[in-house]
Amino acid sequence: MTISDISLSRSRNLGGFKLRRALGVAAGVTTLAWASAALAVDPASLPGRDANAAPADSAHAAGADSTIHPIRGFLPDLNFELAAAGGKTVTEEDFDGKIVMMFFGYASCPDICPTTMAQLSQVVATLGPDAADKVRIVFISVDPHRDTPEILQAYVDAFDSNAIGLTGTERQISRLARRYRVAYQVQEPPNDETASYEVAHSRGIYIFDARGKARMLASDGESVEKLAGAVRQLLSET
Repeated sequence: MTISDISLSRSRNLGGFKLRRALGVAAGVTTLAWASAALAVDPASLPGRDANAAPADSAHAAGADSTIHPIRGFLPDLNFELAAAGGKTVTEEDFDGKIVMMFFGYASCPDICPTTMAQLSQVVATLGPDAADKVRIVFISVDPHRDTPEILQAYVDAFDSNAIGLTGTERQISRLARRYRVAYQVQEPPNDETASYEVAHSRGIYIFDARGKARMLASDGESVEKLAGAVRQLLSET
């Protein structure tokens, strides 16, 4: 996974709204600093990594350019206040004592987001029923104009009944994206065609421990086995 790894998807079927552009260019520069430092960490120290394994058994998923990067101390703690289905306001306190796998996207995403949701639901299933109760998938929309809390919750429920879909105002989403160095862009449709527009967003799975500390950043191409191993390590610390 690279800093410039961007998912560009076209989405349709949208009513009129005020479009906004937000691309975290400055955030990307900051990300380079902590990513470089994180990459300097010995891969053998990664959760889910066997320190005695042969070199060929790396932290990469087989056949994929992906790694689980340790980011402890490089990104801030889990912290937000967003809207959930049923008129609820959800904050980081709702996840106290739970491992959180968080990623950013949008419900109309045709490829990356559903693939990532399916992948994370498999991770939860791999962990088993006891551990799964201590793990939550959190999907945050970068397209709040279209993704209502109810739409988001229906979307994530199709993959995992314990997953949570969250959205907020443009300002709330922009602030949270900057906090975790997420780049995204909502482009104005050509010829003022509000039924068709493009959304671009950076890719990655942020994993927080039971105390809300940022611990790992994983590629969405990482294997289910490696991700499950990383989460198990965090569960063992609780």
